[in-house]
Amino acid sequence: MRLRIRHATQYSYDGPPGYLVQRLHLEPAEFASQRLLSWSITAPGMEGALRYVDGYGNKVHLLTSVPDTESVQIISEGEVETEDSAGMVRGLAAQVPQAIFLRRTPLTALSEEMEVFARQFDAAQPALEFGHELMRAVHERVAYETGTSHADTTAAEAFAERRGVCQDHAHIMVALARRMRIPARYVTGYLVTGVGVSTSAAHAWAEIAVPDLGWVGFDAANGQSPTEAYVRLAAGHDAMAVAPVRGSRRGGLAPEHLTVEVSVEISQQ
Repeated sequence: MRLRIRHATQYSYDGPPGYLVQRLHLEPAEFASQRLLSWSITAPGMEGALRYVDGYGNKVHLLTSVPDTESVQIISEGEVETEDSAGMVRGLAAQVPQAIFLRRTPLTALSEEMEVFARQFDAAQPALEFGHELMRAVHERVAYETGTSHADTTAAEAFAERRGVCQDHAHIMVALARRMRIPARYVTGYLVTGVGVSTSAAHAWAEIAVPDLGWVGFDAANGQSPTEAYVRLAAGHDAMAVAPVRGSRRGGLAPEHLTVEVSVEISQQ
């Protein structure tokens, strides 16, 4: 499947923002079931950006700029060809050991309620079976409702509310898998839901390490493993680690306002 993606991020200020340093996770990596046909990123300071692949296999851009306007726009867009691999991520180069993804973070910390929930799972069952069972359980437990959480919502908070968005489902899956001593990581990306249909937001899901298979994806928000309708962007310990745009500024004390627009469509074959 060929998917065309446009991800536009705009920061607006009441005055020039001063000196900006930004880290971008906005270019999809390539592996056996995902290939870039074209890709470009337009942003202030992009011409001098540092480009590298980190230890997790993510493509990263680090850039600096001193905008003289009250608006900063970052546009990432291109076309990706995907294949259905039953959620398996094969051929993605990564240097860090899987065990690093056993480490918990504030966003993926367990609550007592989650500890009790985890007792229903058999720690001795194969990791692939566990992943599917966990995905179904989280999908049934936590309803998908937009506007019910925010960027800083933790897995424990969303679990207690029994509702959230894809970020929350992914954090909960990651937290519970790590509790079972199975390496798990948070994944950002995109999902198209049908021919002629465009999504308006980025997506997120979890991947767990399965012996003999490697990393396998589980999308608890939709109750399925990623298919050819998914584009994988980046993976890390949690949403904060692989935010599409993250940075800091010096000077320009005016507050900032963020607007994000995402379009994902099936290209003409």
